[in-house]
Amino acid sequence: MIQAKRYNPLLMLLQLFNLIKNSIFFVVFLFVIKAGSDSPFIKYGKIIFILAFIITVISIIIKWFTTKYAVDDKSFYLYKGIFSKSERSIPFSKIQNINRHTALFHRIFRVTSISFETGIKGEDAAVKFEVISRIEADRIEAQLSSNVHIELPSIRESSTNIETFSCEEDDLKVSSNRVIHFKPTKNDTLKASFTSLSFLLLIPFIASLYFKINEIFHVEEEAEGIISQIFSSWWIVFGIIIVLFIASAAFGIVSTFLKYGKYEISSDFDRIYITKGVINETSFSISKEKVQAIEIKQSILKRLFGLAEVKLTSAGGLGSDEDKHGINSLYPYLPIKRAYEIVSDILPTYEITEKMVRLPNKSLWVRLLWPSWIWILITAVLYYFKPVILNMEQAWWIISAFLLVVIGITRLLDFFNTKYVLNDCFVQFKKGSLTTTLFISKREKVIEVNVSRNIIQKLFGLASIETINRAKPVYHAGVEDVPQELTAAFCEWYRRRSKEIKVK
Repeated sequence: MIQAKRYNPLLMLLQLFNLIKNSIFFVVFLFVIKAGSDSPFIKYGKIIFILAFIITVISIIIKWFTTKYAVDDKSFYLYKGIFSKSERSIPFSKIQNINRHTALFHRIFRVTSISFETGIKGEDAAVKFEVISRIEADRIEAQLSSNVHIELPSIRESSTNIETFSCEEDDLKVSSNRVIHFKPTKNDTLKASFTSLSFLLLIPFIASLYFKINEIFHVEEEAEGIISQIFSSWWIVFGIIIVLFIASAAFGIVSTFLKYGKYEISSDFDRIYITKGVINETSFSISKEKVQAIEIKQSILKRLFGLAEVKLTSAGGLGSDEDKHGINSLYPYLPIKRAYEIVSDILPTYEITEKMVRLPNKSLWVRLLWPSWIWILITAVLYYFKPVILNMEQAWWIISAFLLVVIGITRLLDFFNTKYVLNDCFVQFKKGSLTTTLFISKREKVIEVNVSRNIIQKLFGLASIETINRAKPVYHAGVEDVPQELTAAFCEWYRRRSKEIKVK
């Protein structure tokens, strides 16, 4: 019989901290702003808030005493409940991804949080330890890795980029040969801060903070004379603009460094590892076998600077917390050629073909002729109200015409950016107007394909093809307005999948 144990006691402190953080607004409103109010609504609101706070604190303590876990060589065992008790077991074989997140709270107490993602949907999609000692997290992760081994082609090793770590508890020794593929330089951080437009966030943040303070303390009324004096002098205004510009640039660089500082992409024979963060550290681990597809995204700014973001589509998907931290993505501002090299190094069984097939010219006419329901709806509203803008009574049709031109340009860009290729056991789709997405997947990872045709496509001898990959939710990718002749080759390409799938 496995001995179950309670979670780390610091879990109660973390939950209490989150409770206090979420209660700050109510405390300020009820006990500071409305401190002297005689309104029955405020009086009863204070009582209800205090009672709810006390009940929540008690429930946190009770939940800690009644929730336990155990780990053996094959599975996790989770126990919870007081009157209605439940027991859940999750085999190691179901684990798809491993995610670690170390926030400031964890760093202070030298602990971490770890989540083991499965392919199951719903609340039970992951085994989560919100607070756990680093030694215990390493021990569990090592235990899982040693019992769930996946045979994969080896990757090129670098003798200069090998990391070894050990866990002292229970005399457990774990070694791991990891190849470090990427660490951002100062130049990469500068490019990322500009490309992400994070420097633009300072002014809205200051404005939002000012309006909130003004609502409480009425700063605008008190400083009315000072503000009018400042705006009366052009050199003071110019100086403020320069200071704001420098502060915005510094804010963008610092925020980008805090988010993507200490970024590292590495891998070993079986898994891919992504770590990032300076204050809040996040690490993500995914089995190479579980990678269903690769996405390479480029916005307009990224294309100008030759950068790209590489995303991994996983069979297990990511929970809400992990998705919030964005750790399924490789460094979002990789040089495009370096991105291709890293994908080749990390996943040597994947191939990226740079030469792809463009759509035929008749596909452009299909895209231009296809009605835009957004344009039709907006034009109908404009025609009904006929708004007068800048004393122009005919402004409505100018706006409608401008919108039609914009839609036409985006469709034209999408046509030139759309490409495809069936390369042996791989499929590649590229599409997008302002932001382009390159999708790569192996035939054995595709669980279903679709071929469809609408009325206009039939007239021009075109069709749409689509692949479906296993993910949470399932991932759809495809290309519209390809030649009809391709559909037969596409279906035949997918039928050959049966020779690659091994049924256990």
